[in-house]
Amino acid sequence: MDSTKAIDEKVAELYRSESRRVLATLIRLLGDFDLAEESLQDAFQAALEQWPREGIPRNPRAWLVSAGRFKGIDALRRRGRDGVVLAAAARDYVEPSVDPEASDDETIQDDQLRLIFTCCHPLLPQDARIALALREVCGLTTEEIARAFLVAPQAMKRRISRAKERIRAERIPYEIPSRTELGKRLENVLQVVYLVYNEGYVATAGEALGRRDLAEEALSLCRLLVDLLPEPEAIGLLALILLHESRRTARTDAQGDLVPLEQQDRSLWDRERIREGVGLMVRALQSGRFGSYTLQAAIAAVHAAAASVEATDWVQIVRLYDMLLERAPTPVVELNRGIAVAMRDGPTAGLALIDALLDRGELVDYHPAHAVRADLNRRLGRTDEAAASYRRALTLARQEPERRFLKKRLAEISG
Repeated sequence: MDSTKAIDEKVAELYRSESRRVLATLIRLLGDFDLAEESLQDAFQAALEQWPREGIPRNPRAWLVSAGRFKGIDALRRRGRDGVVLAAAARDYVEPSVDPEASDDETIQDDQLRLIFTCCHPLLPQDARIALALREVCGLTTEEIARAFLVAPQAMKRRISRAKERIRAERIPYEIPSRTELGKRLENVLQVVYLVYNEGYVATAGEALGRRDLAEEALSLCRLLVDLLPEPEAIGLLALILLHESRRTARTDAQGDLVPLEQQDRSLWDRERIREGVGLMVRALQSGRFGSYTLQAAIAAVHAAAASVEATDWVQIVRLYDMLLERAPTPVVELNRGIAVAMRDGPTAGLALIDALLDRGELVDYHPAHAVRADLNRRLGRTDEAAASYRRALTLARQEPERRFLKKRLAEISG
């Protein structure tokens, strides 16, 4: 018999790794987002109560789906007459994959795709699509999503609730679109995968630099999308994720502190992922129908090919940022281009671009912009201005590894 502590740890591990997959299947089986979420929590609670007595099942994920489904049916029955009708429909809608001792990875993957395409349906407002997908597909909390959107948590909660109501009211189908519709819906889905990966690569807040679980989830979803619809930008996004993931091990030290690009041990970079990412990037570029994700992958590929920061082809990177700005003219792209210009032409040239960008006000509350300004001033020996910018970045940063890095740099120039 497994110990209670071991069971608790196993259930916690399963929640981290499997809860979103289980939820996707429960939404299909129960036909309601909120009911599926409640049933998911009930299923995990049942595991905590039953597994110490009965042991961990051979297929825990399928057991959780089955338990959640029956919990949901019970909840529907308690709702009265209409609930009984819905409960009967849910009870009768049984597939082999719901057997507690069965497993169907293909069905699970299809359910994940159904969920993400439902969340990204064109009948929903764009901001609601992204917020709902981040909540339901990836399990980000409402607070985490609110921080990413720079809105109050209550406002984000209302936005997500309205999206769910719209799905019910419009009877938006829980399905993978037909091939003729896939292309029209792909852009929204890719944007969601991109935002999920960004949260996994550099978390908006917390004790760790990133969230590997989210990064791996985004990578898995992107592979599924490329298999389903191998369009150039889906391939380009997959290349971008692979190239960024290739550096993950080198981005932090043993204490979890941030290691800047110029100090990273490039022997730790995953060459297999670099090889795959570069190949996909070239494939997307050769199509002639590439966009911003492919261009970002091309920039990452230039970094991957260099032996050091000094040996990096910054001329090529600036050119690629120029092309990226034509397709995605955002302040963050401008900021990254300013960094590249500083590496190509010197910190004075880059600082002029960053100051102009900050003067426009769009990035005034974006801590990386102030951190970049601080670093360029530090390189120019302007310690007072550098210190002021480091302090400003510190007031805005919510992630502990970044805060420790900023404090370290501030101490270096103040000491």
